[in-house]
Amino acid sequence: MLKLRRSEDRGHFDFGWLNTHHTFSFGEYSEPEYHQFRSLRVINEDVVAPGTGFGTHGHKDMEILTWVLEGALEHQDSLGTKGLIKPGEAQVMSAGSGIRHSEFNASKTEPVHLLQIWMLPESKELKPRYDQVAFDDGRFRNIWGLIASRDGLDGSVVVFQDLQIFVARLDAGVELSRALNPSRYGWLHVAKGAVTLNGQALKAGDAMALESETKLDVKAESVSEVLFFDLE
Repeated sequence: MLKLRRSEDRGHFDFGWLNTHHTFSFGEYSEPEYHQFRSLRVINEDVVAPGTGFGTHGHKDMEILTWVLEGALEHQDSLGTKGLIKPGEAQVMSAGSGIRHSEFNASKTEPVHLLQIWMLPESKELKPRYDQVAFDDGRFRNIWGLIASRDGLDGSVVVFQDLQIFVARLDAGVELSRALNPSRYGWLHVAKGAVTLNGQALKAGDAMALESETKLDVKAESVSEVLFFDLE
């Protein structure tokens, strides 16, 4: 079974410094039908204006993954971590029993475009933790590259939940297939470009929920970047 989530149906807020789209309920945006999908709780697509960002704020009992599409995001947290997140780098925080952090556009002239992804952890009150891994572009070029998993497989960042997150950066016309376990669930998010998924046309910002499916067929109609979540 496939269920389409169109980009234009997401929650949308433009605060001037932040232009954001919410795939799932978040903040003032409430959508009961899309409160979460399995352990996947948030996919926010954010464009942050130059020289601005999110001031210090707290999180608890959440696995938070940041994936930058364009630009660079400056991060600082209560664990003493400070650094930049750039395209091709997966950053994860286990908020656990509590963590505070800030995120700012590292550029004074160019916006930063990113996805912030929240996942429910397998248990509460985990010890707060930070990790960041930079991947070579070849990991994603016209193939599925694993960026996050429960066991850190293939050098991916660890998330404390039974899931895997893959990224593929596709040239126009490239087709990728992937066998699926029908007892698990899938979520595909189009970050850039346009693709067809099992024959269904999807554009940037669109997503598809998959249940009881045995195969994933993706064809890039233009240069594209997609994320696929394999979920319990």
